[in-house]
Amino acid sequence: MTARPPVPPFTRETAIEKVRQAEDGWNTRDAEKVALAYTADSRWRNRAEFVTGRDEIVEFLRRKWARELDYRLIKELWAFDGNRIAVRFAYESHDDSGNWFRSYGNENWEFDENGLMAVRHACINDLQIKETDRKYHWPLGRRPDGHPGLSDLGF
Repeated sequence: MTARPPVPPFTRETAIEKVRQAEDGWNTRDAEKVALAYTADSRWRNRAEFVTGRDEIVEFLRRKWARELDYRLIKELWAFDGNRIAVRFAYESHDDSGNWFRSYGNENWEFDENGLMAVRHACINDLQIKETDRKYHWPLGRRPDGHPGLSDLGF
């Protein structure tokens, strides 16, 4: 098993680093790459959907990014303890009809000793927004280091 540092137990600095790594991975929209950050038998609850294992994670993410177009995400550390991290996040995307949404949520993560996520619980709410109300305008991919975070944006 390959380690994915930082590994638990987390400090504030390593928890922030882990959150940014997760954000960066999801902003690639590369389902196969993202799935490698999770254990082979990782368990998820995402909204009302339950996902188990990397194969299901890949399929879930492919479906997600096929409907959530021009997806851009920001995550922020909320709390941490030992091998657990809690984050809050918001992402913007649009559907194939051009309707824009900002989705807000919270996630609870649990990691194994190698720094792979074994458990992910996500609660998410969607808000339809006007295209002119968008806040995430960076080119698709990694959020630039100087771009405001959630707290800076008042989210």
